[in-house]
Amino acid sequence: MFLRLATAAVLIPIVVVLVWWAPPIVLAGIAAVVTILALVEFLNLGERIGLRGFKLWTYFCTVLMFYAQFSLGRIETHTLAGGISMVRDAAGGTLSVEASLLIFLFGCVLLGLITKRPLHEVLPAIAIGSAALLFVVLPFSYIVRLDEIEPVGRQLVLFTLVLVWAGDMLAYFVGKSLGRVAMAPALSPQKTWEGAMGNVLASMIVAVLFARWMQTDVLTLLVIAGVANIAGQAGDLIESAYKRGAAVKDSGGLLPGHGGMLDRIDSLILATPAVWILYQWLARSQ
Repeated sequence: MFLRLATAAVLIPIVVVLVWWAPPIVLAGIAAVVTILALVEFLNLGERIGLRGFKLWTYFCTVLMFYAQFSLGRIETHTLAGGISMVRDAAGGTLSVEASLLIFLFGCVLLGLITKRPLHEVLPAIAIGSAALLFVVLPFSYIVRLDEIEPVGRQLVLFTLVLVWAGDMLAYFVGKSLGRVAMAPALSPQKTWEGAMGNVLASMIVAVLFARWMQTDVLTLLVIAGVANIAGQAGDLIESAYKRGAAVKDSGGLLPGHGGMLDRIDSLILATPAVWILYQWLARSQ
């Protein structure tokens, strides 16, 4: 417990400072590095069950994916008289998410044809790389798009981080003190429904506080926080399934008291795109 709190006490201020003051391209680069560290652990989990991926190619396409999200967020659209729209590419070269996925696809095909691996290992290699991109890289990369929403992008990133952090913390203490009913004993025996409710409650409190700071409708942020929190808890459980399948307790040992990087961002992986999608639908339509 002490290691967990000490690591959080060091990392959280650093993350907050980076989110609030770092230029968007720096934040995108750091997010890409964090994702690659998580992917190292994800692909190692795959190896434990016999799925040995094309690691370097997957890491390269991760960088492409984050560049795609960064470049798409820099496109500026201006509506002129008569309903005419003018689009300006502020990034100086746009790559779409679809293009980055297609590059990954064709690269996997090429590697599959020229690799010296036994043929029966090619399909598992493509499968684990595809899973890495779809279940880790793509959803988490939306933290870059979230950051580029004007004028509240940085606040939205902090909102997403804090609702996950606060939820995890309250879930831990509520689960330890009041937890009785196991939530998913086959995946994570220590998680309880009482802890899950504490997780949701913490996200609601965060939504109320951030609504006042961001001068946003409280109900809108409550809905976003609720859905993002449930998505985050689902992300936590699916990562537990990965670890159970590989017969390990933690995805790695990079962060003392927290396990690996994948353990640390598992909730953010699904919470981040949930916030991005719902903000587009709810807040911008007001």
